Amino acid sequence: MKYIKIFATGGTFDKEFNELNGKLFFKNTQIYNLLELGRCKLEVNIEPLMLVDSLKMDDTERDYIVQKCSNESTDKIVITHGTDTMVKTAELIAKKCNTKTIVLTGAMIPIKFGSSDGLFNLGSALSFVQVLSHGVYIAMNGRYFNWNDVKKNKKIGVFEKIL
Repeated sequence: MKYIKIFATGGTFDKEFNELNGKLFFKNTQIYNLLELGRCKLEVNIEPLMLVDSLKMDDTERDYIVQKCSNESTDKIVITHGTDTMVKTAELIAKKCNTKTIVLTGAMIPIKFGSSDGLFNLGSALSFVQVLSHGVYIAMNGRYFNWNDVKKNKKIGVFEKIL
């Protein structure tokens, strides 16, 4: 198997907390630390693309993500992404890059908080990208969803299948 490409785009996954002013901010991606913590033995190639809140992500940034997926030589890609617009980005990727297995994942709680779901979601995404057929998926809460059959339930903070 070729390596798995991991693209970091930010989102809650990579946010840190400023104790002085109480605001969240970006410094570095947390992926390297999480893979070490999880004792990951997969061959991965990590590339931070941007560190932005997905609510502030624009079409130029989304097009860049699509371009990076299209140009990537491996056919297994995991993208860490903010959960609020993850499905929107997945839709654009699916329209332009459907010959690879691409799994988007994120976190509801920042990794730096210590009680984050991010480690579990990243581990799940890395597992799913190895076994799913070509397509674009969302991996959250131990489940995977086809990009066009999922929504974020903001009331209870989980992703669920569209009924």
